[in-house]
Amino acid sequence: MMGISALMASSTTSSSLSKNSRIAILGLGYVGLPLAHAFGKIYPTVGFDINSQRIAEIKKGVDSNNELTGDQLKEALTIEYSDDKNCLAGCDFFIITAPTPVDQQNQPDLEPVKQAIRMVAANLKKGNTVIFESTVYPGATEEECVPLLSETSGLAYNTDFYVGYSPERINPGDSKHSLTNIVKVTSGSTPEAAQTVDQLYKSIIEAGTHLTSSIKVAEAAKVIENTQRDLNIALVNELAILFDRLDIDTQEVLNAAGSKWNFLPFSPGLVGGHCIGVDPYYLTYKAQQVGYHPEVILAGRRINDSMGAYVAERVIKLMLSKRIHVIDSRILVLGLAFKENCSDTRNTRVVDIIGILQSYHCNIDVFDPWVNPESSKLLIDNPEENCYDAVIIAVAHDQFRDLSAAGIRCFAKEKSVIFDVKHIFESEEVDGSL
Repeated sequence: MMGISALMASSTTSSSLSKNSRIAILGLGYVGLPLAHAFGKIYPTVGFDINSQRIAEIKKGVDSNNELTGDQLKEALTIEYSDDKNCLAGCDFFIITAPTPVDQQNQPDLEPVKQAIRMVAANLKKGNTVIFESTVYPGATEEECVPLLSETSGLAYNTDFYVGYSPERINPGDSKHSLTNIVKVTSGSTPEAAQTVDQLYKSIIEAGTHLTSSIKVAEAAKVIENTQRDLNIALVNELAILFDRLDIDTQEVLNAAGSKWNFLPFSPGLVGGHCIGVDPYYLTYKAQQVGYHPEVILAGRRINDSMGAYVAERVIKLMLSKRIHVIDSRILVLGLAFKENCSDTRNTRVVDIIGILQSYHCNIDVFDPWVNPESSKLLIDNPEENCYDAVIIAVAHDQFRDLSAAGIRCFAKEKSVIFDVKHIFESEEVDGSL
């Protein structure tokens, strides 16, 4: 591994950064759109996405992800939004924010990133810098991405073009922690490239940057951020299962333990989305490549992936304890997004609850004010009152909090079960919770 002193001794050169540098952002999702908007305040910027519908809505001043307001999108910036890959010609910096999912075997799927690489390579010229923000395993940028860039473009790595890695830290639905007030980790393939990448991000990130000694370090830092969170949630999920068997209120236990200054405040729940529930598999994939079997990380994944089924079984048992007939019962699930105050349903674990309940021949309605009704045939416009045998509060949207437990109980029959997955209400207000 190249240390900082050795890295700084290299004499390789890369293109310089100026107010006339042309920046291209590939992928305008939760990560790419705020990034393009921030760079567009300073530099000539191109925001590219292969989804023509996404480009059309952005041009109309609409962000369906709710990361930017209509007023922000309509600001007079030096930015062009396009679904035409020819717009990438003449750019100096290319920033790839493509998703990095896993396949059905939980193996990394880098194809979205590789698709973006091929488009960049077709427009790459000498002196350009390509920066990756997508979450990957340590080594992926230089082992998978760089060879494809070189082969497709015909240019030499660290002679004709340079590479940086600066992992995204966007938290969907979080208005407090936005792009510019979160410290940005940066890295580059040469000392000068690293400095250029760092200066590029410093020009838009008010919270500052953290320059690492290598791309691998930056990759590893990102993937363990979400792995650590995944494991902490897995621990409290396992504790919730244990405390249920001991007939102890989990939230009361966590509140008591939280009175100590160094107790970490994690809560049990479903772990979905495109980050926390996915990124640990990138790390375990690389670990197995080098002959190490990661036991703790995979154990955490198993626990978190099983929680949807656990919730469904808890609800069924509560219904039976009240002598509620399960077969042909009507159950309302409140929330389909993978997290609160967010419209994204990618990898949502709410579907695990629904699947188990359907196996018991329950009739399921799903209500989520954040999610496009066309996302699922189970989504309804509004729940009916006094008609559900069970109501499951699966996602902690503000709208559900505002309804109150009493308001949510209005959807249920007199004899029913109210189950609060996210514990947004007091234990005595519901029939069960994690």
